[in-house]
Amino acid sequence: MKSMSARTICLYVNGQLIKGSDRVRVNDAVYHLQKMGPNKLLFLKQKWQIDWEKIAQSVPCVVVTDTDFAELEQIENCTIIKVKNINHAFWGFVNFYRNHFSIPVVAVTGTNGKTTTKDMILHILSFDRTVTGTTKSANSRTHHLTYLLSIDKDTDAAVFESAVGAPGDVLLASRYYRPTIGIITNIGVYHLDGCKTPEAYVLAKAEMVQAVGSKGTIIVNADDENTKKIGLKRFKGVVHTFGITNRADFRATKIEYGTNGMHFELKVRNKKKFPFSGKKKYSVFVPGYGHHQVLNALAALAAVHEIGVDINEAIKRLRSFKNLPAHLETCPGKGGFTILDDTWSSTPSSLKAAFQTLNGISRGKKRIALVGDIKRLGDFSQEYHRQTGEMIAKNGVDVLITVGSKAAEIAKQAKRKGLKGDVYMFPTIHGVEALLKRILDKNSILLIKSSSTNDEIVKLKSKLKLRPDKNK
Repeated sequence: MKSMSARTICLYVNGQLIKGSDRVRVNDAVYHLQKMGPNKLLFLKQKWQIDWEKIAQSVPCVVVTDTDFAELEQIENCTIIKVKNINHAFWGFVNFYRNHFSIPVVAVTGTNGKTTTKDMILHILSFDRTVTGTTKSANSRTHHLTYLLSIDKDTDAAVFESAVGAPGDVLLASRYYRPTIGIITNIGVYHLDGCKTPEAYVLAKAEMVQAVGSKGTIIVNADDENTKKIGLKRFKGVVHTFGITNRADFRATKIEYGTNGMHFELKVRNKKKFPFSGKKKYSVFVPGYGHHQVLNALAALAAVHEIGVDINEAIKRLRSFKNLPAHLETCPGKGGFTILDDTWSSTPSSLKAAFQTLNGISRGKKRIALVGDIKRLGDFSQEYHRQTGEMIAKNGVDVLITVGSKAAEIAKQAKRKGLKGDVYMFPTIHGVEALLKRILDKNSILLIKSSSTNDEIVKLKSKLKLRPDKNK
């Protein structure tokens, strides 16, 4: 955060200094007491059960409040700014801080791929720019202020995730970040516990269009059916598309699995926005397996080129990109088999991508899939678990193992739809390890698909992985 004095803060929150010095400076701002510390600015939104000792341990500090608290006034070295309305003051501060910076800000949303796409953009830009962005996939609303304040006078660009747990989440994030470029990687089904219906979930993702505004740029997946429902015809900003199957501004063709990644030919539609020297086709390699990884790369290339990075240079930088762990990561298993680790998150669409990738890299090996429950599907849980089972039957697998009562619906539906492989259903993880030890060999590849919150499967994965010998 750009350091500022209590005097400056008073001006921008329309407040009055009632205790302390207007010269005291802060270098961070928070509104959760647990994040409070010395030299921080606290917007005291809490009205009861306040940990006064926590504030006392954080001096020198500045506290903005719209309520008189005798306990607060008794804390030494605590500067107090009184405002009429704490929420108005907070958003006044957010607007004031964001107004300091005229830089490209990319916001990425989507059911799958947003973390990888965000990291690709950060990686490509970091070669010659100072950039900030979301750390891993820590994208909840409690992080928005921290990420905004990570922008300072040296920042050239920022890339943030805009997650959807409920309607309004993307618009809330945009109040902080004010993105100039918005990306929708895809829209599947997820977070139906918060959005209630698939239709409401689509609309929640579509908030990205409103978030960037009429002067912004939207980058969308031309192959995604749900994305086509968001209605871009009335959008007055710039629209760029990416895809594999359908016509798109950034389109991948001639896709092939390579060593540790994907090769493809990039075709860029010749638009006035994109100046070229006659060349419209590019040979691209992106680390990481799967057609979905190609789509992530297309979205990232479109974004960085919009910011001003030459396509050839962006492609060169992309080759050194490193995926986060557990994102369809290949690693050796004990006994010589291969593990395809996709235990970061689990949605119906990411399961489809995982099985397509399993088939793409198996190259004649025995395909074994271990699948856990898909969470956060609300009242549609059984329906989408069954649809997933049908998808697996179409893609094929030699052995399907499910863990959990919900995942059992996947196995049952896969059998109903004619899956030729062996199917095993376990209510818990008990017995799975023994089965795997019996059927795994050097000619096997094991897909492990679950969310990171499925502790049973994650622990089993750790036991199956071959750990490198540190003494070598």
